[in-house]
Amino acid sequence: MLAPEDRKRVSFITLAGTFCYTAMLFGLKNAGATYQRLVDKIFYHQIGRNMEVYVDDMLVKSKKAPDHIKDLEETFSVLRKYKLKLNPWKCAFGVQEGRFLGFMITQRGIEANPSKIKDILDVKAPSNNNEVQ
Repeated sequence: MLAPEDRKRVSFITLAGTFCYTAMLFGLKNAGATYQRLVDKIFYHQIGRNMEVYVDDMLVKSKKAPDHIKDLEETFSVLRKYKLKLNPWKCAFGVQEGRFLGFMITQRGIEANPSKIKDILDVKAPSNNNEVQ
């Protein structure tokens, strides 16, 4: 939510009247950095331990399934405390592996996304000195 005193800075005029935003838009100059500082601050105790966050991408990670429920409860508790909402269409739960910021996250750790390095993997190795030069 935008502070009431800041709403006048993002107001706009139409034929129907003057309107102002009540929530921060990601199109505003410093919105991304401001939001990143917010999530870094409110998830301070979780980041690196059971959570990774980059702007609006959040990943709750656990080594064991029973721990994952506790980690999700901790995350949802923080979200509720600060009145933040998630888009359910963009959420996935109980995922064993998946893409995060262009990388593959698995139980083995962080790996290159195969679709991003396909062309490199498909390059034919040089077979003679002329091809190396």
